Amino acid sequence: MTAFARPAGPRSLADRRAAASAGAAVLRGVLAEDGARLLLLVPDPHARFAAVELAAPFAASALTDGYGVCSYVFAWTPGRDPLPASGTLGRYLEGFGDLRMRPDAATAIPLGDRTWAVVCDAEWPSGQVAELAPRAVLRAQLEALEGLGLVPSVGIEHEVVFSDSSGPLTAHGVDYALGGTERLAPLLRDLRVALDEAGLGVESARAECHPGQYEVVLRHRDALAACDDVLLQQLIVRRVAARHSVHPSYLAAPSSGQGNSGHVHLSLSAVDGFEPDLLGGFLAGVVRDARALTAVWAPTWNSYVRLRTAPFSPREVRWGHDDRTASVRVAGPAGNRRLEFRFAGADAQPHLVVAALLAAGRCGLEEALTPPRPGAVADRLATSPWAALSSMDRVGELLGADVAAQLTALLTEEIETGLDTVTDWQRARGALRS
Repeated sequence: MTAFARPAGPRSLADRRAAASAGAAVLRGVLAEDGARLLLLVPDPHARFAAVELAAPFAASALTDGYGVCSYVFAWTPGRDPLPASGTLGRYLEGFGDLRMRPDAATAIPLGDRTWAVVCDAEWPSGQVAELAPRAVLRAQLEALEGLGLVPSVGIEHEVVFSDSSGPLTAHGVDYALGGTERLAPLLRDLRVALDEAGLGVESARAECHPGQYEVVLRHRDALAACDDVLLQQLIVRRVAARHSVHPSYLAAPSSGQGNSGHVHLSLSAVDGFEPDLLGGFLAGVVRDARALTAVWAPTWNSYVRLRTAPFSPREVRWGHDDRTASVRVAGPAGNRRLEFRFAGADAQPHLVVAALLAAGRCGLEEALTPPRPGAVADRLATSPWAALSSMDRVGELLGADVAAQLTALLTEEIETGLDTVTDWQRARGALRS
């Protein structure tokens, strides 16, 4: 349906609101059909959705009145246990009360079987925005950037490894290959159909460089749509893969020396004739703060295996023209340039990743920073979660103290859980000592 189409390129927040209003009218008609269902989705800090499915009698009213979701979805672990209730997080855990999900009808997609999915914002019963919701963090940065007369366009590339009970579905790396991908073909055929029916706007797909690895890329679009849609794409990938008894892994490091990346392509469009300077202040701001934001790019224990061992991981902070060994690649012809930020793994929360890029880049513009020369190493990303935690003060300056406290709690829980766990590596090391 055209009401739910994702237009390529930038879209202001006002234009998104208009699209949501038009989409809501169409969605009400769809939900009036017998047996229709609405799946309400809220992006959480772990790059996944919290979900509530509504039957048709309640779905239509949710478009106007919203629907409840427990507040701890923004303060829980990957295992859905509550984080320690300290500071800002305490508000989300006290009494485990409800937030209200507010559907953004511009995000609606059909999932088949008369079910529609829609991504939601979250607010407190008072109407105040839930400040720890990743969509709220990103929207705040978009509002700040629009204050400078700029609107971004974003494309996100998530790599995934497909495996079944016998292992990865390709025996070796098949970068850009056709031969060797035959076991993937039935899954990819059904995935192509599902993504087309959802209307997500696939641009390209190809085999990647590690066993079982593949990449499906959506067209560039406004920042909120790019982040919502890459998670919707993951939802569809998992559903289709399950029908083939295949497991899709978005681990940042499927194995040591391998990486599933979450590269972000970003360009800026000007409002009222101001010419954006991607290769000046914006780039310089991101380069300056890339290390401080490591906890955003690398939120899990496994993230640091990618940063330390994967051959194309961005350990050094440097930029270059059409250079895939650089952590920031300048791509596209003069007059139509974009920046490809290669910091994040596929396990990173996309709304927070894009919000961090926009915050750092905007600061660079406001401070008129100058980037280092191409190829010069300006810094290095943190290579352990402990090192990443040491920069949370700067994260607070860029994204807000509440978000920094949330990220600190999440990464601390990741460290402590890792230290409490006996792994195959520990058993192998112990055997060497026997």
